[in-house]
Amino acid sequence: MSDFTPTSATLGGLLIGAGGTLLLACNGRLAGVSGIVAGTIRPRAGEFLWRLCFVLGMVAAGTLFGVLRPGSIEPTSRGAAVVAVAGLLVGFGSQLGGGCTSGHGVCGISRFSKRSIVATLTFMATGAATVFLTAHGGGVR
Repeated sequence: MSDFTPTSATLGGLLIGAGGTLLLACNGRLAGVSGIVAGTIRPRAGEFLWRLCFVLGMVAAGTLFGVLRPGSIEPTSRGAAVVAVAGLLVGFGSQLGGGCTSGHGVCGISRFSKRSIVATLTFMATGAATVFLTAHGGGVR
């Protein structure tokens, strides 16, 4: 977060919004990443290919950005075990909450979904509390 600029944040938000809009316009689907990833693990008939392409596109875009701007994606100071547990908890939470920040926060709020607004407020409050506790409460470092 040391290199945050309003310009990069705005451009990133525009790209996320454009991606979500394109997926909805072209495929009739919401860009809820946890649901898309889950659909590649347990696919329904006719649903696997577009989901796989979406996930591979995200990985390819991140890889390309890392190649074009070396050093822009910094490694975490946390150990691999902490990152793995965090990833599992995020996956569990997104299944428990019926979606993730992209599905609720980007797509749901833009559709004025009350459920998504509550879910996003919960995500944000939980995230803020987690950061506070790990930074000030002696949590895992």
